[in-house]
Amino acid sequence: MKPLLAGLAALTATPALAEGELHIFNWGNYTPPELIEKFQDTYDVRVTVTEYDSNDAALAKIRAGGHGFDIVVPTSSFLPIWIAQDLLMQTNPGQMENAANILPEWADPEWDPGRVYTAPWQWGTTGILVHTGSYAGDINSSAIFLDPPEELRGRINVVPEMQDIMNLAVMYYGGEICSADMDILRQVRDGMLAAKPFWTGIDYPPFETLINEDILASTFWNGASGRIRAANPEFAYGYPREGFPIWMENVAVLADARNPDNAKLFQNFVMDPENAAIISNYLRYANAIAGSEAFMDPDLTDAPELVIPEDLQGSAQTARLCEPATQDIYTRIWTEVLR
Repeated sequence: MKPLLAGLAALTATPALAEGELHIFNWGNYTPPELIEKFQDTYDVRVTVTEYDSNDAALAKIRAGGHGFDIVVPTSSFLPIWIAQDLLMQTNPGQMENAANILPEWADPEWDPGRVYTAPWQWGTTGILVHTGSYAGDINSSAIFLDPPEELRGRINVVPEMQDIMNLAVMYYGGEICSADMDILRQVRDGMLAAKPFWTGIDYPPFETLINEDILASTFWNGASGRIRAANPEFAYGYPREGFPIWMENVAVLADARNPDNAKLFQNFVMDPENAAIISNYLRYANAIAGSEAFMDPDLTDAPELVIPEDLQGSAQTARLCEPATQDIYTRIWTEVLR
């Protein structure tokens, strides 16, 4: 009971007691300035934000030690690694005051049962962003990057997130996430190697390269796609009918955090409906907090990037990390594709 009582005590601390620092390690362009300003003003805490570009990069930085961060925001499929390697502190966000706002479907996730370590940040999907002014065909297919249409060849980007791309490719060739079927995996390898000459790169593209139409298609995430569409309405987000992953990013406190009480305050803070809406309005992703819709931008309610078409909802699969032997095969295939 002592850890729980300590966590609750931190949440009831007055702003004067909460003063100090908080150092957040989060994805690039993924932390709303408005949210940080509000937290700083509410608790008199000075916040710094440092960014990373992949789950692997975040893990490597924290494993190396000496980082000085308090908060990290891992993707759900990677959380088992963080937990197994004792990199996170048990802060019991599921017992915090604002945990009552978590939607039931996100309150007890398989990657963190009972939310012993994490508070929800945002959830989303991985699919295909396509410039529909250049391609009038079906965008709800991973064929866009695995069997590229003539109109898009040489202008297609693939993001360098192994798990996302392997998941899309495995499902395109008839498997399920984490399939170890060697016939399917051979098709995945051969298919990506055959398609690669038609890709312009394997990169995290600056938004400007899409908005300016230097890139006409990319494997991408739904919220980021919504931000591109807002700047260039000819882009549209596709949900591959062969299958696409659903994932969630989560706010966790690092085991060696120097400011754990302020980090716990931040976990509780992001589960407030108004604050969750600030995050969604900035990132254009859905959140897991009931009541946040009252504070969200009206256009998010029916945004095509957030509302999965009814006929494609059955194609969604929850992203997860595969068994070690399968993960090793995926890594070998991905390494070959990157050469």
